[in-house]
Amino acid sequence: MTPPKEASHRIGGRLLPLFIRRRPGAVRMTLRLDTRAEALHLTLPKGISTAEGLAFLNSREGWIEAKLKALPPRVPFQDGAVVPILGRDHLIRYRPLDRRGTWVEEGVIHVSGHPEHLPRRLQDWLKERAKAEIAKRVHAKAQAVRRRVRRVSIRDPKARWGSCTQAGHLAFSWRLVLAPVAVLDYVISHEVAHLVELNHGVRFWRLVHQLAPGAAQARAWLVRHGNSLHRYGSV
Repeated sequence: MTPPKEASHRIGGRLLPLFIRRRPGAVRMTLRLDTRAEALHLTLPKGISTAEGLAFLNSREGWIEAKLKALPPRVPFQDGAVVPILGRDHLIRYRPLDRRGTWVEEGVIHVSGHPEHLPRRLQDWLKERAKAEIAKRVHAKAQAVRRRVRRVSIRDPKARWGSCTQAGHLAFSWRLVLAPVAVLDYVISHEVAHLVELNHGVRFWRLVHQLAPGAAQARAWLVRHGNSLHRYGSV
């Protein structure tokens, strides 16, 4: 499989990044819209020209536009924006005269420092908050199933909310700190259950529901609203 060729393509007045990849084993052309980065990924099988691939892309413009219009609005980290913490909305306020970093008081996130640093400062603070909230829950649940956690990492993956290795290394998206507590608890329970059952069999799901009684509702919330968590802050 060859590395993707980067280009751009205009859809409804918007110029989107376009990545064209050739895959000899593919039997048909495929088109994917990365809704987080708002980028197009076009895969071409052997024998299909780039021109044919672009014609296929053009035939799907209506589908792409519909997908883009259905996306929740982006919420940049800036003064006056509203960001949820554990599912509760908080107002961002820039405090140019303070030197206290980032702190929360009565539903308001205060951010000091230079204005151009506000997005990074707030995202760093949210990552630290996520690690604190997630780590304490991970260790409590791991203790309940009598398993050892070797490491808890906070990342920003595109497609997964959490992961677990056989060695006991767990990783989670920092964006889970934006979700309701029940959703955060479900994802943590899901990954901790993998410490016992490294599969998705019947016993695994039974354990998930024991660790998180509201797992079904939380999982449904992620299906409906998970994409909105990727609309906060910078891409």
